[in-house]
Amino acid sequence: MSAPADSPVGILATSLADTLARTLGGILGTDHALTDPSVIASYETDWTRRFTGRAALVVRPGTTDQVAAVLCACRDAGARVVTQGGNTGLVGGGVPTDGEVVLSTRRLAAIGPVDAASGHALVGAGVTLAALQAHVRPLGWDVGVDFAARESVTIGGLVATNAGGENVLRHGAMRAQVLGLEAVLADGSVLSRLSALPKDNTGYDLTGLLAGSEGTLAVITRVLLRLVPRRAARAVAVLGCESVTAAQRALRLLSGRLPDLESAELFLADGLALVRSHTGLGPLMAREHPAYLLVEVAAMDDPTAALHGALEVLSGDGDGPGSGVADIVVAEDAPARERLWRYREAHTESVGAAGIPVKLDVAVPAHDLHDALPALRAAAQRVAPQARVYIWGHINEGNLHVNVLPGTASAFGEDTAEEVTDAVLREVAARGGSISAEHGVGRAKTRWLPLTRSAAEIATMRAVKAAFDPDGMLNPGVVLPVPRVLPGPQ
Repeated sequence: MSAPADSPVGILATSLADTLARTLGGILGTDHALTDPSVIASYETDWTRRFTGRAALVVRPGTTDQVAAVLCACRDAGARVVTQGGNTGLVGGGVPTDGEVVLSTRRLAAIGPVDAASGHALVGAGVTLAALQAHVRPLGWDVGVDFAARESVTIGGLVATNAGGENVLRHGAMRAQVLGLEAVLADGSVLSRLSALPKDNTGYDLTGLLAGSEGTLAVITRVLLRLVPRRAARAVAVLGCESVTAAQRALRLLSGRLPDLESAELFLADGLALVRSHTGLGPLMAREHPAYLLVEVAAMDDPTAALHGALEVLSGDGDGPGSGVADIVVAEDAPARERLWRYREAHTESVGAAGIPVKLDVAVPAHDLHDALPALRAAAQRVAPQARVYIWGHINEGNLHVNVLPGTASAFGEDTAEEVTDAVLREVAARGGSISAEHGVGRAKTRWLPLTRSAAEIATMRAVKAAFDPDGMLNPGVVLPVPRVLPGPQ
């Protein structure tokens, strides 16, 4: 998906690209102002392979001051800027459309000292989640979020999208981990809120506002993160369930009996079959079940006995609290735990290996989860009858990842992809859900924002955008449509 070739952004960036590249090369060094098409190609397409465009150039600043200088130079040239972290986004929010400057944050990779007394760390926006985990875990701390893409996702990107992941049940989404941040506004001004005071009621919560703003209001450069105690003692179980409702009922029981419950994931029989076909993993259980609930308990001391005790209640027959749970597998050592998690975490790569999916991250009310699953599948297949629809997600939050693959081709045509998106998101909205639970709106969903946001809310968002970025320079077309064309160079 890209902007038309004759868009004002493309014309503007093309005419000034050489001059701007020299200017930015002077600021950053020529090694960090990239123009070679073969080099910048990897910055121009997102992880899904659905969203792609053309960058005028790619810049890689290494300090906050350099970010500020880059934004000032781009503003003077009338060039728009797309901020990109690990480029693992799924809604087209971090790639160019036609001729923007891509600002990569990957060189903002410093990790400050961990404050052992208060449990926080000052982290560069380009630090990967895996690098931060490796840094803080030996010190007895951990990061409150986790994702299968931990080796690639960056802290700045996680904050900018308010990403959720596997531990929201216990620790909340990314916004809940942020104590403060530093960011550069479109005019080069540096906004810094890094005091880490647990209570500070002096005016608007600008930190909370920038978390989840998807790069449309400022470029996040550093983040002061709240860490959580490292709970290295873990146990994992997968429950084979007769229905999604049975999985929800089991989770409610386990939540009441396991205060150290950290993760609860849902996947289905067809997704498991795809994962096994792609990865070569053996059978998960002796027989197949319609739904699977994966739970992980994390504690300071071995939680295995507590997990077994809670699961015993689910092993009975009849109409008791465990009705609908047909099989249980428990992993107690690290290799076994990793193997069970692999059945869940390999869903994304398995779908990607089968084609280019329409990926839709949505949420539905918990009470509607059982009925919503077949309804979402049917909505997609009304548009594309041969489509293969794989759904999994974070069951506690009703957060579903709906992945739609074409029947035989490797990818849908763009019109069909849009129609599939429209059908699924309208079904979600009709059920009182959200069109984006954790991946953001990006460019992919701007058209559907009015389904779940009122006119007054969208007008307020536009007013906030105009206050932070009056010329629409930052991440144009993300969250909200481009408000207007930038003026030419001054």
